[in-house]
Amino acid sequence: MRSAKPQKPPKPNKMALKRITKADPNIAMSSMTDIVFLLLIFFLVTSTLVNPNALKLLLPKSTGQVGAKATVSVSIKDWGEDRYTYHINGAQEPVQFSDVEDELVELLQTEEDPTFSIYSDESVPIGEIVQVMNIAKRNHYKVILATQPE
Repeated sequence: MRSAKPQKPPKPNKMALKRITKADPNIAMSSMTDIVFLLLIFFLVTSTLVNPNALKLLLPKSTGQVGAKATVSVSIKDWGEDRYTYHINGAQEPVQFSDVEDELVELLQTEEDPTFSIYSDESVPIGEIVQVMNIAKRNHYKVILATQPE
């Protein structure tokens, strides 16, 4: 019989260094999702404030032409003493402002993409022009505000 020799413990290898703690490769995403969510809310809120009640206008440049062609025109002329006349399609006979909307609806009812243009004197205040633009907004028409070339 052989006697069992006590075995010696192995010598530690001085070159094999091991870390006791390991680096965690996972990244916490909860703060990132919070930031993305807040940015999303910010952009949604600010995008609704940009043009809340803007009219859709096709404003021509003074050096070029507009792609959309208006079949009807409304001219606003300064008659003096805060009086203004409205003319449909260049007619010599003025139309009362209360009748402008009815005439526009009648003339544009068969149009596929109803568009009309506004011609006004430089002396006509913007309030008078906006009243005609409001007619376009109520009836879902497009408006071209005519300008003079430079």
